[in-house]
Amino acid sequence: MSDELVFYTNPMSRGRIARWMLEEVGAPYRTVVLDYASTMKAPEYLAVNPMGKVPAITHRGVTVTESAAICAYLADAFPEAGLAPPVTSPARGTYYRWLMFGCGPVEAAVTNKALGVEVPPERRATAGYGCLDDTLNALETAVSGKQYIVGDAFSAADVYVGSQIGWGMMFGSIEKRPAFEAYWAGISQRPAAKRAAEIDDALIAKARETAQA
Repeated sequence: MSDELVFYTNPMSRGRIARWMLEEVGAPYRTVVLDYASTMKAPEYLAVNPMGKVPAITHRGVTVTESAAICAYLADAFPEAGLAPPVTSPARGTYYRWLMFGCGPVEAAVTNKALGVEVPPERRATAGYGCLDDTLNALETAVSGKQYIVGDAFSAADVYVGSQIGWGMMFGSIEKRPAFEAYWAGISQRPAAKRAAEIDDALIAKARETAQA
């Protein structure tokens, strides 16, 4: 069983979330950049993730896909980084709550908005997120007046939920509410967040140069 941590990604994907988390963890990792038109659907990668999507990681004989799961796994696999409340802490419940809220209701709500899908009022009870306004109002309560989403400590939940908020505001799927802007302005300045963005932005620039050559 290899201890090597391998990261499968594309710099123009949710892999940017996992990259940020990896940089927060600080453990060495090897990056495999996949192309949407070819290698992401190749048999070699489908053996890692049958969905043919990124991100994914392999570590100690385990494959983990889905950005929120990767964040949670890395926080537990590298506890020395302090990116999750202890299992015995009551804050662990709050951590799970907002991490899963981000990958459940928030992800569904903002994706449907981007696709132009609106749940009719009479069908909202059947949708896990109800409606976009309810979801964003709940999310606002989680970050309003706070530096971090769980108590006084930065965690993997901030990486995931913060990325959702930052991207959502950038692409217009999440309103630029003052609470969201203040929260994102704080966590997006973390050194690991900046390093991750620089790495992925450089990969995008390199791909563009290669395409134009």
